[in-house]
Amino acid sequence: MTAPDDWALRTEQLVLDQALTLAPTRGWGRATTLAAAKAAGLSAGDCDLLLPNGPRDLAALLSRRHDAAALAALPDPAGLKIRERIRTAVVARLDAAQADREAVRRWAGFLALPTNLPLALRLLWESADALWRWAGDTATDENHYTKRAILSGILIQVTALDLELGRVEALAALDARIQNVMDFEKWKAGFKPSDLAKDLAGALARVRFG
Repeated sequence: MTAPDDWALRTEQLVLDQALTLAPTRGWGRATTLAAAKAAGLSAGDCDLLLPNGPRDLAALLSRRHDAAALAALPDPAGLKIRERIRTAVVARLDAAQADREAVRRWAGFLALPTNLPLALRLLWESADALWRWAGDTATDENHYTKRAILSGILIQVTALDLELGRVEALAALDARIQNVMDFEKWKAGFKPSDLAKDLAGALARVRFG
């Protein structure tokens, strides 16, 4: 007998699969969520039970799917210097998002809405945290947060560039900014808490509107 949790996890992914086929033309919202759920064999009521926050829940599922895909593709970091680890991790995350390129464009537009920015920030932070943990970061002091803030800023910038202009431009920006990770103490001195939210809003808007 299938456990309820197993059914929910599997069905969430089925709905997400359907949403990824619909989002490029229909956008990322409640209508797409309901249509995706219907295509996966769910009623509107079942959809609301499974995904009580509708498209926000789907947005989180997509981000976490891409995080998992990136981690699965990454090699053993033991033989890499820290700079190489961060570059490799970011490229793997770009590759994961690239697999759903057109849907991710609409996903970014949805997250760019002011009411969704807190969710966007949380998902971005989760991605940065997952990549730092793969890279072997064990910091538990303020450096833990500073490193993730820096990497979050890099991730959103290079992802936006990758979607808008292509991989060559994205990698050029990544290589230009990777030194920020090495010099995080210097960067931290000028960091303001509002910087990451401002950068995120700008990058999402760039993906949405070009």
